[in-house]
Amino acid sequence: MNDCLFFGLNQLPILLKNEPNKITKPIQIKFENENENEKQIKQISTGNYSTIFLFKNGKAIEYSNQNDSKQNPQKIQIEENIQKVTVGDQNEAILTKEGNVFAKGIYINSKNPNQFINISSLIEDKNDRIIQDIVSGYNSVYLLTSNQNVYGIGLNQFGQLGLDSETLKITEKPILMMKNVSKIFSGNTSYYVFLLNSNQELFGCGFNQYGQLGLGEPIEEKIKKLTKIQNIPKGKIIDIQSGYWHSIMMIENENQNTKRKLYSCGFYLHNGFGKDGNTYEFTEIKSSLFENNDIIDFSVGYSHTLILTSNSKLIGFGYNEFGELGTEYKKNQSIPIQIELPKLRFNEDISNYHVLCGYRRSFIYYSPPYFSNLEEDLIKLFRRKEFCNISFKTENGEIIEAHKLILKYRLKDENQIEKLQEIISNKSIKESNQIFEMIYSNRITNPKLYYEIKEIINSNEKIEETMKRIYLNENENENEKDFIIERKEKQYKFPKLILIMRSELYRGMFLSVTNDTSNKVTDYSELSNKSFQIFEYWIYSNQIKDGIQITKEMINEIQIGIDYFQLNQTNPNLFDLLINKFNNQKRKK
Repeated sequence: MNDCLFFGLNQLPILLKNEPNKITKPIQIKFENENENEKQIKQISTGNYSTIFLFKNGKAIEYSNQNDSKQNPQKIQIEENIQKVTVGDQNEAILTKEGNVFAKGIYINSKNPNQFINISSLIEDKNDRIIQDIVSGYNSVYLLTSNQNVYGIGLNQFGQLGLDSETLKITEKPILMMKNVSKIFSGNTSYYVFLLNSNQELFGCGFNQYGQLGLGEPIEEKIKKLTKIQNIPKGKIIDIQSGYWHSIMMIENENQNTKRKLYSCGFYLHNGFGKDGNTYEFTEIKSSLFENNDIIDFSVGYSHTLILTSNSKLIGFGYNEFGELGTEYKKNQSIPIQIELPKLRFNEDISNYHVLCGYRRSFIYYSPPYFSNLEEDLIKLFRRKEFCNISFKTENGEIIEAHKLILKYRLKDENQIEKLQEIISNKSIKESNQIFEMIYSNRITNPKLYYEIKEIINSNEKIEETMKRIYLNENENENEKDFIIERKEKQYKFPKLILIMRSELYRGMFLSVTNDTSNKVTDYSELSNKSFQIFEYWIYSNQIKDGIQITKEMINEIQIGIDYFQLNQTNPNLFDLLINKFNNQKRKK
């Protein structure tokens, strides 16, 4: 059974039967199709005219209140597994696991606005057509490619695509907005967008009549070009949520009691940004409700905001005429208030819950975290051309690049590279991508293509075993290890590819567009030899090396190392493996 609560303007009559138009207290959503109750919700996205529920099985269902008085749900007919959904005002976009984006809407496909089309295939640069993330604005869609470039498509009324709105009000083809971007932020009721580069520099453009971009005074209605935002609060930008009148930013600081804090800017109308009076730069939202509590999740709607904290509090402020704050009080709330919640499965982990604000409506839903794995990390990196060092030519003469180090250990021997080139030379760019992804992941996603390559790859070997072979063959691949970690006057060499795959610290370092890290070393003398051995082996294998006796002191030390290295925790993660191994060793004694 899914935990999914709703309150606000009821535009989901088939899900919320016999309920009033305005629902002022959180109530449980029950899906009409009983089979859907067995599916775990992965994500919800909602706009003015539609709501999409995405399930863990990669399928999505759309509820639309357009042209359908009964509001019958529609299964979104996309053959590929859906990874993420995003809904704007009159537009929707779907990101698939294969990196394609399908979208529909009046400003996406004016000839047939109700039909999904592959907008990623419309990007002129064919090497930029694999998409990593998507976000919707009010009637725009933003695409972050695997090469860290951002494209915009749709409405450009206020310059929200970073282009002169007087000469280009709408585009039905993705337009390159900015390169070297790590994250994109917008909202389904906002006419503006934020882009964050790998150096944590923030840029924005679009509608700014109420100071929503945090640029300070004087206020300009339209910011037609991406503009750097100054005076950002100190710390790491985790998220930015945008409404119509205001924006809220989440900042994380490791050295504070409350690690995560919220900062807002914009217009105080409807009080959606947590304080009285206008604020044209990002300033902290203060409340005793936040004291000694970290923020788990937050969301911004058209003119209201919801926040979920680590002690299971739901906090809200802003517009409440339709009950979107989950209280019976009709009055708008200018400062944060606590909202009463029915009993949820908080004992499982409050961090598995998410809040979502839309146009006059709100959701709270349960969705356990998605753990990445080595195969998917490798596929993401395979798509990053700057870390590829071997080229293959497809049937149309297009070039596709790969990582020679990984191929060296995934193929049965180096002579098979020539055989692989022969196979690729008869394939399209799409088929070639599928072949490399099957080599990297060892998953059969296309049986016909897999039949052609199965004789040249180590098809029975898990990716973890491949990584261990790279690790164990220290002398053989020494020239392919291009980054040095120094500790206690001893140097350890790692391939950048592996460190990027496993550590956010190194991902940010190596993908920086301004810093030269080619000759940098890092001193980790504070880690003991055994702790560093555990770290080194896990980086490659996602396993703990045999023969190491685990102690409590070592667990505490490695926990600090996990946070420091910002390790991408897979399932099972390093800390869980250590605890299990420690408990097993205690039982054996």
